[in-house]
Amino acid sequence: MDTNTKVVTSTLCTSFLAFQLLFHFVSYWFSAKVSPGYNNLSLEKKIEWNSRVVSTCHSLVVGILGLYIFFFDEATKSDPLWGDSSVSRMNITIASGYLISDLMILILYWKVIGDKSYIIHHCTALYAYQFVMRDGVLIYIANFRLLAELSSPFVNQRWFFEVLKYPKFSNANIINGILMTVVFFIVRIVAIPPLYGFIYSVYGTEPYTRLGFLIQFSWISTCLVLDVMNVMWMIKISKGCIKVISLIKQEKSKNSVQNGKVD
Repeated sequence: MDTNTKVVTSTLCTSFLAFQLLFHFVSYWFSAKVSPGYNNLSLEKKIEWNSRVVSTCHSLVVGILGLYIFFFDEATKSDPLWGDSSVSRMNITIASGYLISDLMILILYWKVIGDKSYIIHHCTALYAYQFVMRDGVLIYIANFRLLAELSSPFVNQRWFFEVLKYPKFSNANIINGILMTVVFFIVRIVAIPPLYGFIYSVYGTEPYTRLGFLIQFSWISTCLVLDVMNVMWMIKISKGCIKVISLIKQEKSKNSVQNGKVD
């Protein structure tokens, strides 16, 4: 086993164990400390809560590292197809450890948090990431895709507010909803055209040809699967945002009429 393989394997195992510990132990203790409402939740809600705490922690770690790589990692920026660096490969490995951990949790608590779309998402991403970890190719592209995780903390926070019964029209809920929609759109939808533009620009070049058909096909097909899911989720989020804005307008109009009658 060469050095790179040992590093990838140890990082993958460490990531997996860390997220398992976070779900099974740390989240229970931490959540009870920071949110008194946590103790009043049902067992089913606590399971999903802990899963979302883990999701948020993972998103912050790989999202922030992904931003650093996107802006400052010259080794991968200069050669998006074949460039390699320890930090960029480590980020993909951490993400892979999380995906394996989350798959196990989803299966273990399927009746509570099972979701076929997450299974498809995780398996698709893991299939793509194994080429990155094994062959050291498309590392910059894989980290670019990981920037999509920056939207997850806002999605999870919306669920936390909902389960804690925060009013729909509370400032915290409204601000988080707007940020969630904007960030999701930027990191998951706006990012789509540049990605496929880049694929078009390198198609047929020597570095692209050197990837081989399997990696070429896997790269494009997994991106298509993930982007179809991102568009579907964006439509769902947009509908929810529009509905809330409409209700706020109705509420303001109703208050204006009532104030008019009082006057």
